[in-house]
Amino acid sequence: MKRLDVIDGMRGYFLVFMLINHLMFTGGLWLVEINHRNLAFVEDAQGFVFLSGLLTGMVYSRKMMKDGYAAGRDHIWSRALELYRYALAVALVVLMLQLVLPGAVEAWKNWLGDANLLHPSSLAPVATFLVQPTFMDILPQYIAYMTFAPVVIWLCLRGHWLGVAIGSLLVWLAAQLGLHRIVTYPIDTWLAGAQDKEGLRVSFNLLGWQIVFFAGIIGGTLTSMKKIEWRKIFDPRRTTLAWTALAIAVFFLPLRIATAHGFLPGFVLEKFGLMEVRADFGPVYLINFAAVAYGLAWLLIAGPRHESPVIRKIAVALTSLFTLSFLQLLGRHSLQIYVWHVLIVYMISYLDARTPELSQLTKTIITIAALAVLAIPAVWREREKIFANAPYVGSRIRTPA
Repeated sequence: MKRLDVIDGMRGYFLVFMLINHLMFTGGLWLVEINHRNLAFVEDAQGFVFLSGLLTGMVYSRKMMKDGYAAGRDHIWSRALELYRYALAVALVVLMLQLVLPGAVEAWKNWLGDANLLHPSSLAPVATFLVQPTFMDILPQYIAYMTFAPVVIWLCLRGHWLGVAIGSLLVWLAAQLGLHRIVTYPIDTWLAGAQDKEGLRVSFNLLGWQIVFFAGIIGGTLTSMKKIEWRKIFDPRRTTLAWTALAIAVFFLPLRIATAHGFLPGFVLEKFGLMEVRADFGPVYLINFAAVAYGLAWLLIAGPRHESPVIRKIAVALTSLFTLSFLQLLGRHSLQIYVWHVLIVYMISYLDARTPELSQLTKTIITIAALAVLAIPAVWREREKIFANAPYVGSRIRTPA
């Protein structure tokens, strides 16, 4: 089992469920209920952001160790600029479709807000990420973190990873205390203006969610430095933390179900809700993510070596899932796939808005077709590799490109 193959497979897994969760049909979609997010306060976005940080640390720390800080910094910022171009491109494509598709303005009103190509003044907040159309919010978050990633990686390389971790925790605490509002409230008021326009529109509190990304950065950098021996950390004979992670997951399971279906009384939710703010990546989400991430890593690394046949079978099943060729294909091109998935979601939403309510069977067929279409950018980018040895019709054989 190659580490990077499994990481690619996990990224592909998160992209698949991200697409399913983002498909908004009138009357709902039953496939949305088959998701790990219904069992814990852990979602695809968290895993995707963490793995992005992990790979960023692994890849660019090696670059810095080989060629120095400046070379690594330039590569990271070049990547951030590439992400910015992708973010603008997907927004512009959707806004152009809004102009040419009949009824698109009304269909996407709640997702695009006031953004419109015919009103240039509405585009500046989109270009500066102060207004983020629905489902276009992970890329701006990633770009912001990549801006600071060079310094964070360099500090880790110099042995200051613990200071980085403490700093990240303090920034997360600032988000929980609402200190970011000192800046965001004036911006929101300014954007709204006197004409009651839409103000600041973002889905993720950057100060809260950064702890996921930079935790990945620390882990990836230390891995490249060979400061972490994962097989020793996740030892099948050391099960205390694994059982603790399981206990936390089991504790939150009924609470996740209860909050999703409104089973908790209001006087409990009043307190619980303060700890469970998804936008801020509140304590409930942080604790759940840490427990599930550790438990999953333990199963993948220590599980195959455990004496229990049940645990070994679970580990084999998880490894088989995350090494599926389709998921790895998606994961190797996660940036392009994420951008492409936004366009798919918008087009299916438009189709749903322009037709009578669809049956669950029809919605399921559309979803399966969307999952197949999701791989198009990945197939295109690997077309030479995929089709290099494919046979021609008849007896002719294609020679390698």
